[in-house]
Amino acid sequence: MNENTHHILIVDDQLSMRELLEVMLQREGYRVSSAESGRRAAALVEQNAYDLVLCDIRLGDISGIEVLKACRACHPETVVVMISAYASTEDAVEAMNQGAYDYVPKPFNKDELIQTVAKAIELKTLEQEKELLDDQLRQNLHFGVIVGNSPAMQHIYKMILQVSKTKTNVLITGESGTGKELIARAIHQESERRGQPFVAINCGGIPETLMESELFGYKKGAFTGASQEKPGLFQEAHRGTIFLDEIGELSIGIQVKLLRAVQEKTVRPVGGTEDVPVDIRIISATNKNLEQEVIQGRFREDLFYRLNVIEIKVPPLRERKSDLRALAQHFLEKYSREMGKEISKLSAYALDMMQRYDFPGNIRELENLLERSVALSTTNIILPDSLALSIHKRRWIEGVKDRRFDLDEVAQGVALDTILEEIERAYIKKALDCSNGNKNKAAELLGVSFRSFRYRLDKLGLE
Repeated sequence: MNENTHHILIVDDQLSMRELLEVMLQREGYRVSSAESGRRAAALVEQNAYDLVLCDIRLGDISGIEVLKACRACHPETVVVMISAYASTEDAVEAMNQGAYDYVPKPFNKDELIQTVAKAIELKTLEQEKELLDDQLRQNLHFGVIVGNSPAMQHIYKMILQVSKTKTNVLITGESGTGKELIARAIHQESERRGQPFVAINCGGIPETLMESELFGYKKGAFTGASQEKPGLFQEAHRGTIFLDEIGELSIGIQVKLLRAVQEKTVRPVGGTEDVPVDIRIISATNKNLEQEVIQGRFREDLFYRLNVIEIKVPPLRERKSDLRALAQHFLEKYSREMGKEISKLSAYALDMMQRYDFPGNIRELENLLERSVALSTTNIILPDSLALSIHKRRWIEGVKDRRFDLDEVAQGVALDTILEEIERAYIKKALDCSNGNKNKAAELLGVSFRSFRYRLDKLGLE
């Protein structure tokens, strides 16, 4: 039992619930009092300054909302957590708008309720929580663009500061949606080239037939339609930084030409006969395993070593869940401002739901979720029901073992890659559990070769 002097008032008209909550909280070391009705609770809060009031919304006489108002009137520093099996979303929103810290639906998980109580007491009031969140966001915002303070991200920040002082080529690796371009921009902003151009190129978004002319430019008359000379993106980035995103998508033919530009720091426009010198810092990024691509003959080994002088590996969001709250709050405030809405709070239970989801789309998926949730929300608080999660994602979070997908969802649009990746990850994890971590046995259970199994582990970040 923890030594604890915090005083909690439990308000519930059911004796069994009061006794259950009393035992739970007393075991945690809290000093506990209880009230069997709303009027009794209102009288007690006038006489005593409780640290926290745990109050049912539906009571026999006056409502829990009235008890909440009494608490706010007498002791605004007291934290109130509402709890109910019957409350509607409107009741929960009203309670939180009136100053409740959070709303906990029945039946509740005992450990989660204890954690909610502990966090509520620590933060004390909504105003203090907002100040704390603002402080956390300031502490978690690095280089003006990157949110996160986990150990893995701290290591990346040190790498950014180290490599920004050099002219060395950098390769940033990681899954899609992890924020590789933000890291490239941070390196540029911290370098001596910060006042010069930062040119980002999506190598997977430019048709192969146009890639050479886009990168290196062309001379007048070089091909049909080339009515005037046009400099390429490498020349546009002169004295600055060029960011080659999705570098693994380049064809072998373009790789040959890129290698010369990387080695010689010169480019030859299409239709030209002379090389043009360029002073650039090259940062590349990929979600592919380029070493494997080299082995398979799809990426030139000499170009790989030219680009991969220093590698920065960006972890997926599922490996830096301690950053999720700050990231979610960052996007919540961003899209609330953009849409002219006053949504400043994310329910602790909504955050818990997100913590149990792996986010295969990483930060990009989290941002998309918060943008949709803000756009569709009709309240100024994001509750679990307000999260714009698809049915299959909610099933995944809730741990449904027998996953029956509703094919009717296809008519509204689905993320097939995400669904298939979730299934693949679930089966691989289960196979590893069944084989006690033996990868050879797990591969046999799944009916795939060991080499294929290792590839899938690497692709899904489960290695």
